[in-house]
Amino acid sequence: MSGGLPVGGAGRAQASLCHDSRFSDGTRPLPTSLLITGASQLLTLLGRGPRRGNSLSNLGVIEDGALLAEDGRIAAVGKRPKIESLPAARSAVKLHLGGRVVLPGFVDSHTHLVHAASRAEEYELRIQGASYEEIARKGGGILNSVKKLRAATAEALKQRALVALKRFAAYGTTTIEAKSGYGLDVTAELKILRLHKELVAEQPLDIVSTFLGAHVVPEPYRSTPNGTEKYIAVLIERMIPEVSRESLAEFCDVFCDRGAFSREQSKRILEAGRQNGLVPRLHAEQMARTGATQLAVQIGAVSCDHLEQVNTRDIRALAKSRTVATLLPGCDFHLGLKKYAPARRIIDAGAVVALATDYNPGTSPTLSMPVILSLACTQLRMTPAEAISAATLNGAYALRREKQIGSLEVGKLADLSVFEVADYREIPYYFGVNTCWMTMKRGIIVHGPDETAIQFSEETCRKAASHEKSEA
Repeated sequence: MSGGLPVGGAGRAQASLCHDSRFSDGTRPLPTSLLITGASQLLTLLGRGPRRGNSLSNLGVIEDGALLAEDGRIAAVGKRPKIESLPAARSAVKLHLGGRVVLPGFVDSHTHLVHAASRAEEYELRIQGASYEEIARKGGGILNSVKKLRAATAEALKQRALVALKRFAAYGTTTIEAKSGYGLDVTAELKILRLHKELVAEQPLDIVSTFLGAHVVPEPYRSTPNGTEKYIAVLIERMIPEVSRESLAEFCDVFCDRGAFSREQSKRILEAGRQNGLVPRLHAEQMARTGATQLAVQIGAVSCDHLEQVNTRDIRALAKSRTVATLLPGCDFHLGLKKYAPARRIIDAGAVVALATDYNPGTSPTLSMPVILSLACTQLRMTPAEAISAATLNGAYALRREKQIGSLEVGKLADLSVFEVADYREIPYYFGVNTCWMTMKRGIIVHGPDETAIQFSEETCRKAASHEKSEA
């Protein structure tokens, strides 16, 4: 086992791989029928609806479980003897995991994927005592990223994003949401969203696009009379209609907070988005309580994210709604803040809670969902089971993808991650350590050990190739 971690006797995977079977992006196609066995725990998250309250701890764990995948989708899941006895399983290629843990691929429902560079210089300034808002007033923060992105070529931005996407996969993530918001003019915002489309076509992870032109008010609008209203007019009259015409995004987001957009301004922008077919979501109550959570519930936003400053009334409103409360502890950790979102109160009230990385260059430069699980457990006081549900099935609900991903159920995509541990609680327990051994997207290995550790026989590959030709 790599890394020397105690894994309860987990052994080596037993199977064999066509030597020339990689796609151009380095991923490996699997045979059309695959039987996965040898899992110490298989976390299915079976059940109807998003996880709320006590049900957030229900992972649907099957010990000595097995999963049968056919043509990129899950055909059967259950106890190993039952699944192995199925007629389709007898002819499937078998992959024995040697006692590792299997769970749905992580669904990272809040990221800022496309950006030009880090903001490491600001990281040092914060360590020396400067606040996030002090840095922003001096031209740092989001505006710093805007300046760098506008100067970068589309190709440079794409290559940086491709590297990031491989790292997402290496930590067990199979679907991400990605926002614009570092362009803040028509040309640059559209450039980001068009890159999302290109990236979907050039690598295997799913990317769900969100338009975040209302991230902050850019220069020169900040220094002109009535500049905020003028920029909102550009958003409503030019950017949102163009995003809709080109089908570049599914969601419209607004940063409703001190120093960004007010509740009233956010509502106007989100209503314009909805009129153009964009589903609302919100950055809410991060640095100050603005009423953004109440607005999210009022307009039926699919999610409101951050929530460090929510009050009891906000939590009650969330609990009565379908709006997902997406918590982003990586941001608070990286900024060195003492106050995290009150996850226990939100969960106990009955709201739908998700977890995400908030991957971005300024406040949460991590792509690791396992690290977010660790922070959720130690800082938000969530249990490992609650954190996993929030990072998989509830994340899928935050992206309106729950019928396709987020759990290991018949008919859903064969999106899964395999961890080199014997118990799922060890995933957040080993904080800062990546124990993800293999990630599979639509039945394709997008991250895994070297070819000597997981291979498929030449005969199997010939059968798979023959099947592909007959299907064609």
